Amino acid sequence: MTQKQSTRSDQNPDTESGFRNQHEEASQQPSVTEGQRMPGPRLKRGVPEGLWLKCNGCGSTIYRKEAEQMLNVCPQCDFHWYVSAKQRIEQLFDPGTFEEWDGGLLPTDPLNFSDKKPYAARIISEQKRTGLTDSSFIMGSMGSVVGERLTRLIERATEDSLPLIIISASGGGARMHEGILSLMQMAKVSAALARYSESGGFFISVLTNPTMGGVAASFASLGDLVFAEPRALIGFAGPRTIKATIRVELPQEFQTSEFLLEHGFIDRIISRQNLKSEIARAIDYCGG
Repeated sequence: MTQKQSTRSDQNPDTESGFRNQHEEASQQPSVTEGQRMPGPRLKRGVPEGLWLKCNGCGSTIYRKEAEQMLNVCPQCDFHWYVSAKQRIEQLFDPGTFEEWDGGLLPTDPLNFSDKKPYAARIISEQKRTGLTDSSFIMGSMGSVVGERLTRLIERATEDSLPLIIISASGGGARMHEGILSLMQMAKVSAALARYSESGGFFISVLTNPTMGGVAASFASLGDLVFAEPRALIGFAGPRTIKATIRVELPQEFQTSEFLLEHGFIDRIISRQNLKSEIARAIDYCGG
């Protein structure tokens, strides 16, 4: 009797041992409600980097392609973003018409100047980074090559009776790495402009953000017509330097193109989208 009961117990699936085995097998199977788990963390779809821009003028988030279609101008508040020299050429010249002059001139290092790195090494690294001498090249400072190329440009315009347009974007003024050789470029370029003016030439100076230091104090302010982009910073020393020196509260929007237009320093403020047509119109009106 006892042996038969024991045999039934071993074969009975409802015994404790039989129930335990089924439970263990079931626990090893994946739950139907949980589903199969994928290995590794779940990837999230993000917004591609660089698709949007934040406007420094109004703080709006702007679709990059929309801003680029407007020549890097905010569609909400007309804030003008920085553009490189290459972009500026593309905006102002018809395709295939730009011809660079005196591009083979290269700066030297007569003072063997060195700060955090030797000046000669800095020139090479900056040229590789920017491709052109623009406002991002050592803060757009004016060295001997910049002055020489501008002087040659003005002299060629004088010889060929051509209208002259110079677009300034300099945050650094004269380049300290070249000492007096850099400072003398202001006088050299200004003297060339004086000869150009005496010959009857027509000079349009366009001031962009920023136009500061020795550039603003010399040729950039000598145009027969002086145009400026909206909200451009224009002056010699920066507002904080002036305020700390004279200890006087400066007027609101001091050294902006709007302030300078109100006080007669510039002739017109022209948005970037209209700059090409307005330059052409001025040349037509003045017989350049």
